[in-house]
Amino acid sequence: MAEAYVPADRLAKYASPDELGQAFNFELLEANFNAHEYKTVIDRGITQARAQGSSSTWCLNNHDQMRPATKYGLLPTVDRLRWKNSGGTTSPIDAELGLRSAIAASMLIMALPGCTYIYQGEELGLFEVLDIPEDRIQDPQYLRNHKVDRGRDGCRVPLPWTSDGSSYGFGSGGSHLPQPKWFAEKSIEAESADQQSPLSIFRKALALRKTLIAPEEMTWHETGDQKVLHFSRPNGWHCITNFGSGYFDFTGVGTVVHSSAPLATKGLFTLHGQQTSGNDLPPATTVWLQA
Repeated sequence: MAEAYVPADRLAKYASPDELGQAFNFELLEANFNAHEYKTVIDRGITQARAQGSSSTWCLNNHDQMRPATKYGLLPTVDRLRWKNSGGTTSPIDAELGLRSAIAASMLIMALPGCTYIYQGEELGLFEVLDIPEDRIQDPQYLRNHKVDRGRDGCRVPLPWTSDGSSYGFGSGGSHLPQPKWFAEKSIEAESADQQSPLSIFRKALALRKTLIAPEEMTWHETGDQKVLHFSRPNGWHCITNFGSGYFDFTGVGTVVHSSAPLATKGLFTLHGQQTSGNDLPPATTVWLQA
């Protein structure tokens, strides 16, 4: 696996079968939660992988980038670097929308042909840690850029394994980066006990992915809505993601096997202040179906 920040024509050389076999495709790390941006990156990534004779690779985050649950909760027009350096005070954040969008995006890339890479903490729905004291910052980039950017430590804070303890289960010697108090409710221990938690959603998705895996082909389906993406795999596995703020009716596509958030399956419901009838896909949600 190559981590190479080079033009596409050079990247192909790293990913060819007689070299490393794969190369990270980091384009989605820079994308907003937007249907057009995602489709553009997906189409380009699959085309490049075919030209390289390798598998496609998909990821939303790494140890250099703001966590998706935070990024997707900000308006696309927000200067994220300035926002991060202000401690999150320059613009409001919709944390609930950010988390829903991040989980929906993760389920989308898990359904794509190729390999999915999950950065530690995505499966817990962790947000960027913004309040690391200056004297605890460890990223050398902070000093190299003359303290203009507080660096990348906010996505590198050690994971919370338990809901208590000096380092939430990371180790008996404490944590090398300070962990916020809200890590208690985001711990593996806490989320394992909640069937609607990000961790439970990820675990089910990964288990299903093993049974639904298909040849590395996909077909786009017209949705009639520019904010909704729908594709299928050769074995009848369908994935639909709603990037918009309205509802999308997926009646007749197939049997629901998993979703990134609860669905309204029959009758009339009120979700996010809107009336919705059966088989409607809520905003910032991905659903998997088997036809």
